[in-house]
Amino acid sequence: MIELSSLKQKVYDVVRAIYDVHDVLGPGLNESCYQEGLQVELKEKKIHFVREMTFHPQYRGIPMEATFRVDFICKDDIVVECKAVSDVTGNHRAQLFNYMRLLKKQCGILVNFYPFSADVERYFYDKETNQIIATDGHVIYDYNRRK
Repeated sequence: MIELSSLKQKVYDVVRAIYDVHDVLGPGLNESCYQEGLQVELKEKKIHFVREMTFHPQYRGIPMEATFRVDFICKDDIVVECKAVSDVTGNHRAQLFNYMRLLKKQCGILVNFYPFSADVERYFYDKETNQIIATDGHVIYDYNRRK
């Protein structure tokens, strides 16, 4: 079982950086503007990150040719997906959840910069149970259900 309180603390400064970017840039710009702003903010706050990391998923242990690109990996274990859309959908969440699972990263942040206040969702991936968990501890998605 994952320890939620320590994971919540782990993402705190990344979330703070996200809000700082939104405070400076405001709502309504395109996604790439916010990504550039977040890159600057993460550097200034000395938070380790990789921007637009590409990876190849595996099918039954065999690397596929398909390529995915994650907006940010912060602190080696936090997937950050940036959006600038009128409404975040289940498809946006599924994208984040699958990146977390495929990369085996424990923390995920889905941020929508479009609204007047940045909308930040935090999720956690329990590698042992293969489940996505919300900040309140309830299971959002169970990858074992599909088997």
